[in-house]
Amino acid sequence: MSARTTAPSSRTSVRPRRTALLGTAVTTLALLAVAGCSAPSAGTSSDAATPSTSSDSAPAGTAADHLTATDPWIKAAESGMTAAFAVLHNDGDQDVTVVGATSDLSRVEIHEMATDASGAMVMREKEGGLTIPAGGERAFEPGGDHLMLMELSSPVEPGAEYDVTLELSDGSTLVVTAPARTFAGAKESYDEGHDEGHDMSHDG
Repeated sequence: MSARTTAPSSRTSVRPRRTALLGTAVTTLALLAVAGCSAPSAGTSSDAATPSTSSDSAPAGTAADHLTATDPWIKAAESGMTAAFAVLHNDGDQDVTVVGATSDLSRVEIHEMATDASGAMVMREKEGGLTIPAGGERAFEPGGDHLMLMELSSPVEPGAEYDVTLELSDGSTLVVTAPARTFAGAKESYDEGHDEGHDMSHDG
């Protein structure tokens, strides 16, 4: 009797183990199937995001890359102050603003022609700089916008060449090499405390 009882008991204990093993295998296969289905989706999402990220991070260049100067020149002078001129061309699709300038010759200011309280035309520093429109140009010229070189450290000799560095609103810079030339013309007066005139005419 005990032998008969033991045998069924032994067989009975084997079946649940097999069932449990089969259940585990089925569960594992199900998880692998789910993972296999989701993997292409994740890969597709990653691949789709790559072009967008690459495009967004593409370098746009600087303002200086789109700015060129033609016919640059500086008025020859022994001392005091003088002015620098050029025509600036912007071949980009965004406006470019010259916010400052530097030179080994002197301190540099951006100047414009303006009407004072009495109606007279005077020179004065241009607040905010000068903007060259997208696809356009702007002239720095006698009688108009120009770069004023203040407190010359040495004479500006006719025929010699000098560097003036334009500082742009995006932080980039453009170095312009300008020859010095002589010319004579009318004296213009300054606004807001500048009491020394300077030659601003092409004539002579």
